[in-house]
Amino acid sequence: MMKYLALLCAAAGIARSADFATGQAARLVIGQRTFTAEEVGASDRLLGAASGLALANDTLFVVDSNRVGSSPQNNRVLIFPNLSTNLPAPTSELPKDSQIRCQVCTGVASVAIGQPDFTKTEIDLSQRGFRQPTSVASDGKSLAVADTDNNRVLIWNSIPFLTGTPADVVVGQKDFKTAVANLGSGNTPNNAGLRGPQGVWFQNGKLYVADTQNHRVLIWNRVPTSNGQPADLVLGQPNFTTFVEPNLAKAIVDARANNMLNPVSVTSDGTRLYVTDLGHNRVLIWNTIPTQNQAPADLVLGQPSLGDGTTNVALANNSSLLCASNGVNATDATKLTYPERCAATLNFPRFALSDGKRLFVADGGNNRVLVYRNVPTTNGQRADIILGQPGEFDSVDSNDLLISSSDSLRTPMSLAWDGTNLFVGDTFNRRVMVFTPGETTVNRTSVRNAASQEIFALGSVAVSGAIKADDVATVTIQSVNYKYTILKDDNITKIVIGLVAAINAGVGDPLVFARANPNYDSIILTARKAGADGNSITLAVTVSASAQIGITASGATLAGGQDAAKIAPGTLINITGDNFTTKSEKAADGPVLPKTLGGVQVYIDGLRAPLLFVSPTLITAQMPFEISDASSVSVYVRTADDAGNARITTAVGAPIIQQNPGIFAVDGSDPRTAIAVHSSSYASGVVSVDGTPTAGDTATVTIEGRSYSYKVVANDTLSIIRDKLIEQINQDERVTAYPAGSFTRIRLKAKVPGPAGEGIAYSASVNDGATVILSPLSPTLCCSNKEGAPVTEANPAIPGETINVYATGLGLIKSDNGTAVGESGIKYFGPVINEPNAPVDSLVGGKTANVLFAGLKQGAVGIYEVQLQLNSDLPTNAQTQLTIAQDIYISNIVTIPIFNPNPPVK
Repeated sequence: MMKYLALLCAAAGIARSADFATGQAARLVIGQRTFTAEEVGASDRLLGAASGLALANDTLFVVDSNRVGSSPQNNRVLIFPNLSTNLPAPTSELPKDSQIRCQVCTGVASVAIGQPDFTKTEIDLSQRGFRQPTSVASDGKSLAVADTDNNRVLIWNSIPFLTGTPADVVVGQKDFKTAVANLGSGNTPNNAGLRGPQGVWFQNGKLYVADTQNHRVLIWNRVPTSNGQPADLVLGQPNFTTFVEPNLAKAIVDARANNMLNPVSVTSDGTRLYVTDLGHNRVLIWNTIPTQNQAPADLVLGQPSLGDGTTNVALANNSSLLCASNGVNATDATKLTYPERCAATLNFPRFALSDGKRLFVADGGNNRVLVYRNVPTTNGQRADIILGQPGEFDSVDSNDLLISSSDSLRTPMSLAWDGTNLFVGDTFNRRVMVFTPGETTVNRTSVRNAASQEIFALGSVAVSGAIKADDVATVTIQSVNYKYTILKDDNITKIVIGLVAAINAGVGDPLVFARANPNYDSIILTARKAGADGNSITLAVTVSASAQIGITASGATLAGGQDAAKIAPGTLINITGDNFTTKSEKAADGPVLPKTLGGVQVYIDGLRAPLLFVSPTLITAQMPFEISDASSVSVYVRTADDAGNARITTAVGAPIIQQNPGIFAVDGSDPRTAIAVHSSSYASGVVSVDGTPTAGDTATVTIEGRSYSYKVVANDTLSIIRDKLIEQINQDERVTAYPAGSFTRIRLKAKVPGPAGEGIAYSASVNDGATVILSPLSPTLCCSNKEGAPVTEANPAIPGETINVYATGLGLIKSDNGTAVGESGIKYFGPVINEPNAPVDSLVGGKTANVLFAGLKQGAVGIYEVQLQLNSDLPTNAQTQLTIAQDIYISNIVTIPIFNPNPPVK
């Protein structure tokens, strides 16, 4: 069963310089207790809609407010001193058995300004308060905050070390009590007034302010020391008093090298100046610090040119001028088409930051951060790396799924860089994300279920309405029609089963695999081909004229196929890559898996994962059960050599769901042969106990004419009825009885092994009018083999037999009190009868297989045993397809050999 852990011979890797990777996850998060928590509130650990960031002298400053409508608005700035000691360093060895759920979800503020304590969030116009601040800057000595809706910038002459410390100086207003735009001059600004400023910056003794609604940047050649002090220089306007049209619908502001439209940030690396010109969807770069009013920029990003007033170079995602064509128009082959965005386009950029070598741009409207390895030197230059998105053409908004994740962003507003980590103000996710380059890249598709390793596109068809004979329901899959004609006595369940049978008939549809959902209200379709290719499979439904039946498709195509598996808590996972380590090592057999193996550690939300195997290119670990409270986790690998020198990979996001089963199979191409064994050396049978118990009902199981009955009393459950019948049956001379692990079923087993126990007849019945139901699943005990013997072509399974397959990813199991449990890295020796929170169903050969047990396997870590009673009329087929499923999540397709000694007569 552990054959998938075969050692891989790989050459030792060579250490590389650290770099970011497109689509990587954040290593740390500040402001939320996990990467997917979006808690609302205010404390020294909990952020609202964070926006502006600054970093100086090992201190992080976070503006907890914004101008883009995210909530809550906490109207404060939090200060996190001694950052390098309060946040785990990239190569730090985190505690092995910490009680902290997420060791990389960290950061405790020491000071809040703008509020009297960490819980208050009031608006205030005073020397101590804010009204929607948006940005912050520090040079290590002074602190400045753009108090946007008070139309001012507040300055502290030294870094505050007490909560509620008042500001020392205000610019944009004459004193701390006024908040008028442009110092009362209406829409004609001056050299001392501000209107909705959203950007501040200190550099070489100067103060820079993005005076957003006046479409300009103001520069003070010395940091102001008196209230209302006028600026010395203006960019974006010819002078300080140029009239500004407040109604953008009326304003004519064509993009040029020397103008701006709603700039929201200004920064410098000491040599160059960077302005994010929001309204023109661009970043302007001056190669030297300007010394004259309205000095033109030298370079632009996000647009093909700086503009001359005659060309349209201000469009959001100006892809037709910046991106390579992705094809031709479907109706006019002379016209090229373009992607919606690429690595060169911008959509409402919010911040640009450079350390003099790299450049980072918060591309807010595209929910991403662009990384340029070197400061650009040409207009419209492409970024090298993209954070927050899978790739350059994507703009996944986590709000589409109503969740955040460890590798996504929603309207990033600001950036800070400490030379090692990039801090991103992730406003709508109420957090600060910390991205760290790694010496080895782990791709975003590298973390997979160790059994299935793939995730398939899904679709569904819902059936409803009234039954009318001769109505026809049709499911069309990629132009192939599958029809079912309704019969007089049909119900919805029969229609669903009929359509499933049509789709799976023979070798089945070449593109999809169909199954009925657990309630038989709909059909679930799974692409046979793994990954994103399945997302292009078309799906349509129709009914005949005047039909009373209704049929609805989930969408025009299947959806959800991707390369990286969604992982359930407790799943055994494979992490693929290179240069993890220089050697291969397998965990020794013992009750507990190690959390360091061959110098390798895997951190999942800062928790050390239990390890089964490490090699240069493959790590097998267990996803901790503890992460069941999250929908995404951050995963990275730390490796220490024999000398103690440590390095890390880039972090990768792993989506978490509560169950997503995978079946272990031998190596090869999918569908692979399942690792399956014959369940018993004894002939067996099953009686299902269903319905609704009513006092007075009598349930009877008969073995070769010997009847065993139980009369139902008040408050009996199906489980009680099952167990009372088992007590009676265990008096029988030829069979024993015991409960099934799934559903309320009685399992019958001959007392003697082998063929001598075959053919024992059994039946079940209830009295007339009873509401409890007993159903024998076969007429006789059958199908003995050798318990634990592999199912092979030489020793195939036969119809009606019970076999065992092995899986991972079934999620947490129920405890005696109904709560979910699971212990990471520890061999399971709990109750033999246990079951996952989500029930398991199965299809074998396109027919329902009875799941008699599905639960954690004794003596194993992260492995579930699934016992399946095969349908009694399966045909002989050496590659019979088998799947298991939980809810809408279906496993990989595996195969088992079936031999039917009594094939049905055609």
